[in-house]
Parts: sequence; structure tokens; C-alpha cells
Amino acid sequence: MTTKTVYRHPVLSVETFPVQGRDRLHDFVRLRVPDWVNCVPITARGEVVLVEQFRHGIAARTLEIPGGVVDAGETPAQAARRELREETGYTGGELHALGWVWSNPAIQTNRTYLFAAIGAARTDELNLDPTEAIVVTTVPASTIGELLESGEIAHAYAVAALQRAMLRGLLPTG
Repeated sequence: MTTKTVYRHPVLSVETFPVQGRDRLHDFVRLRVPDWVNCVPITARGEVVLVEQFRHGIAARTLEIPGGVVDAGETPAQAARRELREETGYTGGELHALGWVWSNPAIQTNRTYLFAAIGAARTDELNLDPTEAIVVTTVPASTIGELLESGEIAHAYAVAALQRAMLRGLLPTG
């Protein structure tokens, strides 16, 4: 298989390569992307810390949980704590690994690692990337199911992490 990199960007590269179909070879595209993390922060008062931000891919604001790229040399757990601090100012808490999911196995190479931080507390100021504009909010943990059901939280990785937290008994299920 001959793979050709056709585009490089700091957050991904685009590769093309031939794939044998039923009738002939077809050009296929793959995005080589670093692994990602996201984190369900739950305060000692039983609130979930959420972030609202504009997502350029859909040209709309989303309500989700903090997360981002696992930097070179970082473990996913280290990245989860860093992203939590940078995007929300919350730190600490007992970090629970909730597993991982393939980000989009049809065309991407990366995983998204899911975590929960139980007992997180606001200790720092936000430290956002130049392209980030985030509003931090907290909601009672008991409302997460409603926010998922209504579609108010619709970011796939946030949904996966919140549902895993529910399955593990870290959030109420109803």
C-alpha cells in the first residue's frame, strides 16, 4: 500500500492511499490525528462543570465537557488534568478512567480517552488557547440526563463520557 501525505497541519495530516473495492482500486482518505481526552468534572457539591464554546466545524456553539489533544510526552490522564485546568480553572479531584472510544474509525487514526474528576474545585484562572473562547458553567449532576436527552449536550465525545460516568455510578441516571 502506497500512502501519500497530501496535507499537513499542526493538528492533523491528511493521507491518501488505494483501497481494493469489489470492482477496482479506490482512493481513500485518512486523517492522522493525535489522541484526544475529555473529562467529566464533578464538584464536591454534586455539580458538573460544563464548557460552552463556538465550534467552527458546525458554525455553532456547543455545550460540552473540557477536553483536547494529548500533547507529545503526556499520558492521557495528564492531558485530562491539564485540559480541565486550562479550560475551566478547576483542578484536583480523584481522576477516574472511563475507557476510550475511537474518535472516528472510518477516517481517523486517533482515540478519545474519557475521564471523570470527582471532587474538582475552582482554583485557577482559565488559560485558553488563542482560538478558544469558553464560557464555564456548572449544572446539578441530576440534570445531565435531561441535557443529554434533549440534545442540549450533543458533542459525541461528551455524550460518551457522560453516559459512561452514569454507567459507573458517578452521575445519577435519572
